[in-house]
Amino acid sequence: MGLSTFYRVLWFHFYMILSLNFCFSQNQQVQIMDVGDGWAKNTVNTAVFRKNSLVSDAKFQYIAYYNEKGKVVLGKRKLNKKSWQLQVTEYSGRAQDAHNIISIMIDGEGYLHVCWDHHNGQLRYARTKQPHTLDLGPEQSMIGKDEQYVTYPEFFKMPDGSLLFLYRDGGSGSGNLVMNSYDPTNKKWTRLHPNLIDGEGKRNAYWQAYVDTQGTIHLSWVWRESPDVASNHDMAYACSKDGGLTWESTAGVQYTLPIKESTAEYAVRIPQNSELINQTSMAADDDGHPFIATYWRAEGSTIPQYKLIYYRKGAWQVRSFDFRKMSFSLSGHGTKEIPIARPQLMVKGKGDKVAVMLLFRDKERLSRASVLNLNKLTDDDYQLFDLNDESLGAWEPSYDTEMWRNKRRLSLFVQATDQKDGEGLLESGPSKVRVIEWTPTLKSIQNIIKH
Repeated sequence: MGLSTFYRVLWFHFYMILSLNFCFSQNQQVQIMDVGDGWAKNTVNTAVFRKNSLVSDAKFQYIAYYNEKGKVVLGKRKLNKKSWQLQVTEYSGRAQDAHNIISIMIDGEGYLHVCWDHHNGQLRYARTKQPHTLDLGPEQSMIGKDEQYVTYPEFFKMPDGSLLFLYRDGGSGSGNLVMNSYDPTNKKWTRLHPNLIDGEGKRNAYWQAYVDTQGTIHLSWVWRESPDVASNHDMAYACSKDGGLTWESTAGVQYTLPIKESTAEYAVRIPQNSELINQTSMAADDDGHPFIATYWRAEGSTIPQYKLIYYRKGAWQVRSFDFRKMSFSLSGHGTKEIPIARPQLMVKGKGDKVAVMLLFRDKERLSRASVLNLNKLTDDDYQLFDLNDESLGAWEPSYDTEMWRNKRRLSLFVQATDQKDGEGLLESGPSKVRVIEWTPTLKSIQNIIKH
């Protein structure tokens, strides 16, 4: 290639990137905001099970991540502004382990709750001293019992402003699901269940949860028989309509607690060694019907595909989106280096007009922040498109659940990160933490595909 040809090609690529960004900003479809520099030696900032990485109320949006030194960084912005106020807290986490994510949530009084640095370790939790601030108070316990072996902390906000807190007590293959409840009026945590889903010392549940607009708590999970990811199997379901006190099946039959492998309702039976992933996402339509997003490999195939599991007209159904071409295996322990992300799921509407979006990352699509959009659940066709033009490595999507619930606007945490198998670390400096904002409409989807 001659020098002049080289520069023409270089200019062409630069022009296409510039035009793409210009198109998005001019049409106010996709906005990308820089926040700060985050730890990038593994995926601890970008794991899918962060609940949440971003969260908002009526006035402010908050963000949390580890910086290059492993310090917990909190940020805040007004919803109509793009600039972030950042505060490096006094707290650090063992960012070398990609399990040790940060989760945040705002309660009904405006206090920010923060939990960080957990992989079979002591609970680490604090909340802000005042509403709508970034000044964290002292590290403290919640209940003071069963808090020595915490993993996968997740906050969920109820319609009345109270909070739920879920975590695994115990190790992979033998842990139990613990659930706490927080009353913002008296600022106290109480224990709802010390063992909601019982692995009976033989297995543990890897769950995903969702609180719908009526306050119903939806919970689904795969069982894992050992620390080997390949031992994941089946997809079970339960829901609670009284704030987590009692639990029932889709038929309204109340569970005897704790739920066990032999008593669970199964949405789909999936064998071990099917490349079934754990800890994905779920949602519900406006009628309260549950939807679950995940992936696994169908019998006779070597290629894991994204799947939508949903309850409709009195029965569980499965839809497979068979656009992938690359095979891979989940066999082994620890955080895996996988060519695709676990998906996030967003649902709106009801009846035949239910719309579905999957957020994902796939090496086949150059590891960008990608969207699978299904305008109607009954449609045969779906759209695939990207929200950015940058490779994000091993990033997995996490988003502001409250902004989606209240405004139907996507606010997505993005950062280019990579992951070595078995908790390996990269020799990498920090990378830019960004937020992608987008309001999905039929017109905005068409314009993104067009450009």
